[in-house]
Amino acid sequence: MGTYTLYGAEISYYSGKARAYLRYKEIPFEEVASGRNEYRDVILPRVGWPVIPILVTPDDETLQDTSDIIDHLETVFPEAPVFPEGPRQRSVALLLEVYGDEWLKLPAMHYRWNHNTDWIIPQFGALSAPDADAATQREIGEKTCKPFRGSLPVLGVDATTIPAIEASYEALLGELDAHFAEHEFLFGSRPSIGDYGLIGPLYAHQYHDPASGALMERLAPRVVAWVKRMMDPKPKAGTFLPRDEVPATLLPVIERMLREQRPVLDATVAALGDWAAANPGASEVPRAIGMHGFALGAAEGTPVRGERAIFPFEQWMWQRPWDHFQGLDADAQQSVRDLLGRVGAPDWLDATIPCRLTRRDFKLVRA
Repeated sequence: MGTYTLYGAEISYYSGKARAYLRYKEIPFEEVASGRNEYRDVILPRVGWPVIPILVTPDDETLQDTSDIIDHLETVFPEAPVFPEGPRQRSVALLLEVYGDEWLKLPAMHYRWNHNTDWIIPQFGALSAPDADAATQREIGEKTCKPFRGSLPVLGVDATTIPAIEASYEALLGELDAHFAEHEFLFGSRPSIGDYGLIGPLYAHQYHDPASGALMERLAPRVVAWVKRMMDPKPKAGTFLPRDEVPATLLPVIERMLREQRPVLDATVAALGDWAAANPGASEVPRAIGMHGFALGAAEGTPVRGERAIFPFEQWMWQRPWDHFQGLDADAQQSVRDLLGRVGAPDWLDATIPCRLTRRDFKLVRA
Protein backbone atom coordinates (compact mmCIF):
# COMPACT_ATOMS: atom_id res chain seq x y z
CA MET A 1 0.00 0.00 0.00
CA GLY A 2 1.48 3.32 -1.05
CA THR A 3 1.09 6.82 0.33
CA TYR A 4 -1.40 9.36 -0.97
CA THR A 5 -0.52 13.04 -1.25
CA LEU A 6 -3.10 15.64 -0.26
CA TYR A 7 -2.45 19.10 -1.66
CA GLY A 8 -4.45 21.36 0.61
CA ALA A 9 -4.22 23.94 3.36
CA GLU A 10 -5.20 24.24 7.00
CA ILE A 11 -7.30 27.31 6.16
CA SER A 12 -9.08 25.61 3.23
CA TYR A 13 -12.80 24.80 3.54
CA TYR A 14 -12.70 21.51 1.67
CA SER A 15 -9.22 20.40 2.73
CA GLY A 16 -10.58 19.88 6.23
CA LYS A 17 -13.26 17.56 4.86
CA ALA A 18 -10.72 15.42 3.01
CA ARG A 19 -8.19 15.45 5.87
CA ALA A 20 -10.73 14.33 8.47
CA TYR A 21 -11.85 11.46 6.22
CA LEU A 22 -8.30 10.27 5.48
CA ARG A 23 -7.48 10.26 9.18
CA TYR A 24 -10.61 8.32 10.16
CA LYS A 25 -10.03 5.67 7.51
CA GLU A 26 -6.31 5.37 8.41
CA ILE A 27 -5.35 5.93 4.80
CA PRO A 28 -1.61 6.61 4.57
CA PHE A 29 -1.14 10.16 3.32
CA GLU A 30 1.05 13.18 3.54
CA GLU A 31 -0.31 16.69 3.25
CA VAL A 32 1.49 19.35 1.26
CA ALA A 33 0.63 22.96 2.03
CA SER A 34 -0.31 24.43 -1.33
CA GLY A 35 1.43 27.71 -2.03
CA ARG A 36 2.15 29.33 -5.37
CA ASN A 37 4.85 26.76 -6.23
CA GLU A 38 2.45 23.85 -5.72
CA TYR A 39 -0.21 25.56 -7.81
CA ARG A 40 2.29 26.22 -10.61
CA ASP A 41 4.09 22.89 -10.57
CA VAL A 42 1.41 20.39 -9.54
CA ILE A 43 -2.18 21.62 -9.38
CA LEU A 44 -2.48 23.58 -12.62
CA PRO A 45 -0.70 20.94 -14.74
CA ARG A 46 -2.85 18.16 -13.28
CA VAL A 47 -6.24 19.86 -12.99
CA GLY A 48 -6.10 22.83 -15.34
CA TRP A 49 -7.40 25.41 -12.90
CA PRO A 50 -6.43 26.57 -9.39
CA VAL A 51 -8.26 24.52 -6.78
CA ILE A 52 -7.55 22.65 -3.55
CA PRO A 53 -7.64 20.07 -2.28
CA ILE A 54 -6.47 17.54 -4.81
CA LEU A 55 -5.38 14.02 -3.93
CA VAL A 56 -2.64 12.22 -5.84
CA THR A 57 -2.83 8.45 -5.49
CA PRO A 58 0.14 6.08 -5.17
CA ASP A 59 -0.48 5.24 -8.86
CA ASP A 60 -0.15 8.94 -9.75
CA GLU A 61 -3.87 9.36 -10.43
CA THR A 62 -5.31 12.80 -9.64
CA LEU A 63 -8.58 13.12 -7.73
CA GLN A 64 -10.30 16.48 -7.34
CA ASP A 65 -13.44 17.44 -5.42
CA THR A 66 -13.90 15.98 -1.97
CA SER A 67 -17.07 14.07 -2.85
CA ASP A 68 -15.29 12.32 -5.72
CA ILE A 69 -12.26 11.73 -3.49
CA ILE A 70 -14.35 10.08 -0.78
CA ASP A 71 -16.43 8.06 -3.27
CA HIS A 72 -13.24 6.69 -4.83
CA LEU A 73 -11.52 5.90 -1.55
CA GLU A 74 -14.59 4.11 -0.17
CA THR A 75 -14.14 1.51 -2.93
CA VAL A 76 -10.43 1.09 -2.13
CA PHE A 77 -10.80 1.17 1.66
CA PRO A 78 -14.27 -0.32 2.34
CA GLU A 79 -13.77 -1.03 6.05
CA ALA A 80 -15.84 1.23 8.34
CA PRO A 81 -17.84 2.85 5.51
CA VAL A 82 -18.99 6.43 5.99
CA PHE A 83 -22.14 5.88 3.91
CA PRO A 84 -24.88 4.36 6.10
CA GLU A 85 -26.63 1.35 4.61
CA GLY A 86 -30.14 2.33 5.74
CA PRO A 87 -32.11 4.35 3.16
CA ARG A 88 -33.21 7.03 5.64
CA GLN A 89 -29.81 7.56 7.24
CA ARG A 90 -28.01 7.60 3.89
CA SER A 91 -30.55 9.98 2.35
CA VAL A 92 -30.25 12.45 5.22
CA ALA A 93 -26.46 12.09 5.34
CA LEU A 94 -26.22 12.95 1.64
CA LEU A 95 -28.61 15.87 2.08
CA LEU A 96 -26.48 17.24 4.90
CA GLU A 97 -23.37 16.84 2.76
CA VAL A 98 -25.04 19.16 0.24
CA TYR A 99 -25.98 21.54 3.05
CA GLY A 100 -22.47 21.72 4.47
CA ASP A 101 -20.62 21.77 1.16
CA GLU A 102 -22.80 24.35 -0.55
CA TRP A 103 -25.10 26.32 1.76
CA LEU A 104 -22.92 26.83 4.81
CA LYS A 105 -20.55 28.72 2.54
CA LEU A 106 -22.68 31.79 3.31
CA PRO A 107 -21.89 32.00 7.03
CA ALA A 108 -18.40 30.57 6.53
CA MET A 109 -17.42 33.21 4.00
CA HIS A 110 -19.15 35.98 5.91
CA TYR A 111 -17.44 35.25 9.21
CA ARG A 112 -14.04 34.76 7.60
CA TRP A 113 -14.04 37.93 5.55
CA ASN A 114 -16.03 40.21 7.86
CA HIS A 115 -14.91 39.03 11.32
CA ASN A 116 -11.48 37.46 10.79
CA THR A 117 -10.03 39.64 8.04
CA ASP A 118 -6.92 40.92 9.80
CA TRP A 119 -5.99 37.39 10.84
CA ILE A 120 -6.68 35.56 7.60
CA ILE A 121 -4.90 37.91 5.17
CA PRO A 122 -1.38 37.16 6.49
CA GLN A 123 -2.31 33.47 6.67
CA PHE A 124 -2.94 33.49 2.93
CA GLY A 125 0.33 35.36 2.40
CA ALA A 126 2.29 32.85 4.48
CA LEU A 127 0.73 29.97 2.55
CA SER A 128 1.65 31.52 -0.80
CA ALA A 129 5.15 32.62 0.21
CA PRO A 130 6.26 30.79 3.36
CA ASP A 131 9.82 32.12 3.19
CA ALA A 132 8.88 35.80 2.77
CA ASP A 133 9.02 38.35 5.57
CA ALA A 134 5.84 39.40 7.37
CA ALA A 135 5.37 42.62 5.39
CA THR A 136 5.70 40.80 2.08
CA GLN A 137 3.36 38.07 3.22
CA ARG A 138 0.80 40.71 4.16
CA GLU A 139 1.11 42.31 0.73
CA ILE A 140 0.80 38.96 -1.05
CA GLY A 141 -2.13 38.03 1.19
CA GLU A 142 -4.00 41.21 0.26
CA LYS A 143 -3.70 40.31 -3.44
CA THR A 144 -4.49 36.63 -2.97
CA CYS A 145 -7.57 37.36 -0.87
CA LYS A 146 -9.23 39.79 -3.27
CA PRO A 147 -11.13 37.12 -5.26
CA PHE A 148 -12.42 35.50 -2.08
CA ARG A 149 -13.53 38.76 -0.49
CA GLY A 150 -15.00 39.88 -3.79
CA SER A 151 -17.15 36.75 -4.04
CA LEU A 152 -19.33 37.66 -1.04
CA PRO A 153 -22.03 39.56 -3.02
CA VAL A 154 -22.16 36.76 -5.59
CA LEU A 155 -22.84 34.29 -2.79
CA GLY A 156 -25.57 36.55 -1.40
CA VAL A 157 -23.61 38.02 1.52
CA ASP A 158 -24.22 41.76 1.80
CA ALA A 159 -25.32 44.40 4.28
CA THR A 160 -28.96 43.37 3.90
CA THR A 161 -28.50 39.64 4.40
CA ILE A 162 -25.69 39.57 6.98
CA PRO A 163 -27.95 39.93 10.07
CA ALA A 164 -30.08 37.01 8.88
CA ILE A 165 -27.00 34.94 8.01
CA GLU A 166 -25.66 35.45 11.53
CA ALA A 167 -29.00 34.73 13.19
CA SER A 168 -29.46 31.54 11.16
CA TYR A 169 -25.92 30.35 11.81
CA GLU A 170 -26.15 30.95 15.55
CA ALA A 171 -29.48 29.11 15.64
CA LEU A 172 -27.91 26.23 13.70
CA LEU A 173 -25.11 26.05 16.25
CA GLY A 174 -27.73 25.69 18.95
CA GLU A 175 -29.51 22.91 17.06
CA LEU A 176 -26.28 21.01 16.45
CA ASP A 177 -25.18 21.52 20.05
CA ALA A 178 -28.41 19.92 21.25
CA HIS A 179 -27.86 16.98 18.90
CA PHE A 180 -24.25 16.42 19.93
CA ALA A 181 -25.33 16.42 23.56
CA GLU A 182 -26.85 13.01 22.77
CA HIS A 183 -24.76 11.62 19.91
CA GLU A 184 -21.06 11.66 19.03
CA PHE A 185 -21.79 12.14 15.34
CA LEU A 186 -24.87 12.69 13.20
CA PHE A 187 -26.04 9.07 13.24
CA GLY A 188 -24.36 7.49 16.23
CA SER A 189 -20.74 6.80 17.12
CA ARG A 190 -19.37 6.67 13.55
CA PRO A 191 -18.94 9.70 11.26
CA SER A 192 -21.01 9.70 8.08
CA ILE A 193 -20.71 11.51 4.76
CA GLY A 194 -23.02 14.10 6.32
CA ASP A 195 -20.51 14.76 9.09
CA TYR A 196 -17.83 15.26 6.45
CA GLY A 197 -20.02 17.75 4.62
CA LEU A 198 -20.46 19.79 7.79
CA ILE A 199 -16.83 19.66 8.92
CA GLY A 200 -15.61 21.68 5.93
CA PRO A 201 -17.16 24.99 6.99
CA LEU A 202 -17.36 24.25 10.69
CA TYR A 203 -13.65 23.50 10.99
CA ALA A 204 -11.59 25.64 8.63
CA HIS A 205 -13.66 28.83 8.72
CA GLN A 206 -15.73 28.65 11.88
CA TYR A 207 -13.58 26.81 14.42
CA HIS A 208 -10.07 27.49 13.15
CA ASP A 209 -10.51 31.23 12.48
CA PRO A 210 -10.10 32.96 15.86
CA ALA A 211 -13.12 35.29 16.09
CA SER A 212 -15.62 32.73 14.83
CA GLY A 213 -13.86 30.02 16.85
CA ALA A 214 -14.44 32.05 20.01
CA LEU A 215 -18.11 32.39 19.04
CA MET A 216 -18.42 28.62 18.59
CA GLU A 217 -16.73 27.99 21.94
CA ARG A 218 -19.19 30.35 23.64
CA LEU A 219 -22.41 29.23 21.93
CA ALA A 220 -21.84 25.58 21.13
CA PRO A 221 -19.19 23.77 23.18
CA ARG A 222 -20.54 20.39 22.11
CA VAL A 223 -20.08 21.35 18.46
CA VAL A 224 -16.50 22.22 19.35
CA ALA A 225 -16.11 18.75 20.87
CA TRP A 226 -17.52 17.22 17.67
CA VAL A 227 -15.07 19.23 15.55
CA LYS A 228 -12.21 17.88 17.66
CA ARG A 229 -13.52 14.31 17.31
CA MET A 230 -13.73 14.75 13.55
CA MET A 231 -10.24 16.18 13.16
CA ASP A 232 -8.60 13.78 15.63
CA PRO A 233 -10.73 10.67 15.18
CA LYS A 234 -10.58 7.19 16.59
CA PRO A 235 -9.76 5.41 13.32
CA LYS A 236 -12.43 3.11 11.91
CA ALA A 237 -14.32 3.15 15.20
CA GLY A 238 -18.02 3.36 15.97
CA THR A 239 -21.34 2.28 14.52
CA PHE A 240 -24.41 3.87 13.03
CA LEU A 241 -27.62 3.81 15.03
CA PRO A 242 -29.64 0.59 14.61
CA ARG A 243 -32.90 0.27 12.68
CA ASP A 244 -31.96 3.09 10.31
CA GLU A 245 -32.82 5.65 13.00
CA VAL A 246 -32.53 9.33 12.18
CA PRO A 247 -32.46 11.04 15.59
CA ALA A 248 -35.23 13.52 16.34
CA THR A 249 -32.50 15.97 17.33
CA LEU A 250 -31.53 16.24 13.65
CA LEU A 251 -34.99 17.25 12.47
CA PRO A 252 -34.49 20.98 13.25
CA VAL A 253 -31.32 20.95 11.14
CA ILE A 254 -33.12 19.25 8.25
CA GLU A 255 -35.98 21.74 8.58
CA ARG A 256 -33.48 24.62 8.38
CA MET A 257 -32.00 23.19 5.20
CA LEU A 258 -35.51 22.72 3.84
CA ARG A 259 -36.48 26.34 4.52
CA GLU A 260 -33.29 27.98 3.34
CA GLN A 261 -31.59 25.81 0.75
CA ARG A 262 -34.35 23.79 -0.87
CA PRO A 263 -35.86 26.79 -2.72
CA VAL A 264 -32.40 27.63 -4.05
CA LEU A 265 -31.80 24.05 -5.17
CA ASP A 266 -35.22 23.84 -6.82
CA ALA A 267 -34.65 27.13 -8.62
CA THR A 268 -31.17 26.02 -9.70
CA VAL A 269 -32.51 22.81 -11.24
CA ALA A 270 -35.16 24.79 -13.11
CA ALA A 271 -32.73 27.47 -14.27
CA LEU A 272 -30.28 24.87 -15.51
CA GLY A 273 -33.06 23.20 -17.47
CA ASP A 274 -33.84 26.57 -19.09
CA TRP A 275 -30.15 27.15 -19.82
CA ALA A 276 -29.85 23.73 -21.46
CA ALA A 277 -32.91 24.36 -23.63
CA ALA A 278 -31.47 27.72 -24.72
CA ASN A 279 -27.99 26.25 -25.38
CA PRO A 280 -28.63 22.86 -26.99
CA GLY A 281 -25.12 22.57 -28.42
CA ALA A 282 -23.24 23.47 -25.25
CA SER A 283 -21.47 20.75 -23.31
CA GLU A 284 -19.37 22.47 -20.65
CA VAL A 285 -21.52 24.25 -18.08
CA PRO A 286 -20.62 27.77 -16.89
CA ARG A 287 -19.75 28.27 -13.26
CA ALA A 288 -22.78 30.57 -12.89
CA ILE A 289 -25.84 31.06 -15.07
CA GLY A 290 -27.38 34.29 -13.86
CA MET A 291 -28.85 35.49 -10.56
CA HIS A 292 -31.87 34.58 -8.48
CA GLY A 293 -33.45 35.51 -5.17
CA PHE A 294 -33.33 33.67 -1.86
CA ALA A 295 -34.68 34.17 1.66
CA LEU A 296 -33.22 33.68 5.13
CA GLY A 297 -34.44 34.02 8.67
CA ALA A 298 -38.02 32.72 8.57
CA ALA A 299 -37.51 30.83 11.83
CA GLU A 300 -35.72 33.71 13.54
CA GLY A 301 -38.12 36.49 12.56
CA THR A 302 -39.15 38.35 9.43
CA PRO A 303 -37.56 36.71 6.37
CA VAL A 304 -34.78 38.69 4.72
CA ARG A 305 -34.49 38.49 0.96
CA GLY A 306 -31.31 38.66 -1.04
CA GLU A 307 -29.93 37.83 -4.45
CA ARG A 308 -27.14 35.45 -5.39
CA ALA A 309 -25.65 33.73 -8.42
CA ILE A 310 -27.11 30.48 -9.72
CA PHE A 311 -24.38 27.85 -9.36
CA PRO A 312 -24.89 24.68 -11.44
CA PHE A 313 -22.38 22.82 -9.25
CA GLU A 314 -24.99 22.88 -6.48
CA GLN A 315 -27.23 20.74 -8.68
CA TRP A 316 -24.39 18.27 -9.21
CA MET A 317 -24.16 17.92 -5.44
CA TRP A 318 -27.96 17.67 -5.17
CA GLN A 319 -27.91 14.75 -7.63
CA ARG A 320 -26.10 12.65 -5.01
CA PRO A 321 -29.06 12.25 -2.60
CA TRP A 322 -31.46 12.30 -5.56
CA ASP A 323 -29.65 9.42 -7.30
CA HIS A 324 -29.53 7.41 -4.09
CA PHE A 325 -33.27 7.86 -3.58
CA GLN A 326 -34.13 7.04 -7.18
CA GLY A 327 -32.18 3.79 -6.90
CA LEU A 328 -34.17 2.54 -3.89
CA ASP A 329 -37.00 0.04 -4.11
CA ALA A 330 -40.56 1.21 -3.52
CA ASP A 331 -40.65 0.29 0.18
CA ALA A 332 -37.36 2.03 0.93
CA GLN A 333 -38.46 5.12 -0.98
CA GLN A 334 -41.64 5.26 1.06
CA SER A 335 -39.62 4.96 4.27
CA VAL A 336 -37.60 8.02 3.21
CA ARG A 337 -40.78 9.90 2.24
CA ASP A 338 -42.27 9.13 5.66
CA LEU A 339 -39.18 10.53 7.36
CA LEU A 340 -39.10 13.67 5.23
CA GLY A 341 -42.81 14.07 5.81
CA ARG A 342 -41.94 14.78 9.45
CA VAL A 343 -40.33 18.03 8.26
CA GLY A 344 -43.12 18.76 5.78
CA ALA A 345 -41.32 17.64 2.62
CA PRO A 346 -42.31 14.06 1.72
CA ASP A 347 -41.76 14.75 -1.99
CA TRP A 348 -38.33 16.36 -1.55
CA LEU A 349 -36.46 13.67 -3.51
CA ASP A 350 -39.20 12.98 -6.06
CA ALA A 351 -38.19 15.97 -8.17
CA THR A 352 -37.51 15.87 -11.91
CA ILE A 353 -34.07 16.93 -13.15
CA PRO A 354 -34.34 18.13 -16.76
CA CYS A 355 -30.59 18.59 -17.35
CA ARG A 356 -28.33 16.14 -15.54
CA LEU A 357 -24.73 17.05 -14.89
CA THR A 358 -21.53 15.07 -14.62
CA ARG A 359 -17.85 15.89 -14.23
CA ARG A 360 -15.31 15.20 -16.94
CA ASP A 361 -11.65 16.21 -16.79
CA PHE A 362 -12.41 18.10 -13.56
CA LYS A 363 -15.06 20.23 -15.27
CA LEU A 364 -18.84 20.27 -15.01
CA VAL A 365 -20.55 19.11 -18.21
CA ARG A 366 -23.97 17.97 -19.34
CA ALA A 367 -24.47 14.27 -18.82
